[in-house]
Amino acid sequence: MASSPLHGLQFPKCHFLSLKSQFHPRLRFPSYSSKLTIPATNTTRSSLVTDTDSDRKEVQAIEVDSFACPICYEPLIRKGPSGLNLSAIYRSGFNCKRCRKSYSSKDKYLDLTVTSGLEYNEHQPILTELFRSPFVSFFYERGWRQNFNLGGFPGPEEEFKMAQDYFQSAKGGCLVDVSCGSGLFSRKFAKSGTYSGVVALDFSENMLRQCYDFINKDDTLLKANLGLVRADVCRLPFSSGSVDAVHAGAALHCWPSPSNSVAEISRILRSGGIFVGSTFLRYSSTTPMIVRSFREIVARTNSFLTEEEIEGLCMSCGLINYTSKVHQSFIIFSAQKP
Repeated sequence: MASSPLHGLQFPKCHFLSLKSQFHPRLRFPSYSSKLTIPATNTTRSSLVTDTDSDRKEVQAIEVDSFACPICYEPLIRKGPSGLNLSAIYRSGFNCKRCRKSYSSKDKYLDLTVTSGLEYNEHQPILTELFRSPFVSFFYERGWRQNFNLGGFPGPEEEFKMAQDYFQSAKGGCLVDVSCGSGLFSRKFAKSGTYSGVVALDFSENMLRQCYDFINKDDTLLKANLGLVRADVCRLPFSSGSVDAVHAGAALHCWPSPSNSVAEISRILRSGGIFVGSTFLRYSSTTPMIVRSFREIVARTNSFLTEEEIEGLCMSCGLINYTSKVHQSFIIFSAQKP
């Protein structure tokens, strides 16, 4: 599983931000009526939000969005209604001024991959393709995920509580759930009311469709600031230093390149931002030697790491304050952007 219209960004001390600005603010998703608009110029004069005392009439708006181009990482320009929910995203278009590339909702999610809009197929690792299949996507929450308890995973409810404990300092901020799969944890984060917005992000089209189906059955989630985005964990569509929290549940062992992925997560986290992940360990300090030998063979085709390797990876990507909890093959860990 490696691998939404948004509220406008808020800048308390300035009324607008130049498209050429090098400063990327911390993501916030305010109320529906608040949005950042670009002052009228020759190219934007016909695309403004107009307000009168007798009638607030919203037309197509042009605004700097919270998402960034996956190619150059410049903030995207958004045309359409504000809001980090399924309806607003579907009705919006996104454009990169520098790359002159457009992005829009495809099917039930916003496609922010490099190859968005192209008829292009690229060979992916076996695990990536496995989770893109309709079969695995459908059964992920209908039997597949339940078997994780055999490896020591305590179960979604307990894992969610553990993640929330790590995310205490990120309350009120934006959380990105990378490799979200069918949205098992994305939905929990959104319903908790802890965050200003939650982005459910995955590379699998079918996992995102499953996530949409689950959301569509819950009126609370339909109104929540919960967006669905297709993206590559190695090319996250956010500006550097703009995200408060990143979660990756049972994901790291599925990534084609854990080092590139953690580096990307470190890049998008703001100072003080938190990264929480869980995965299967190759082996732990209590694993018998005979079992370690077998798992070393399995690890050749999968990214199963040791406790020491995960900590070292986080530290090498510039994260600090690493901490973890281990039970059998299960590990949940947290690290912070300085």
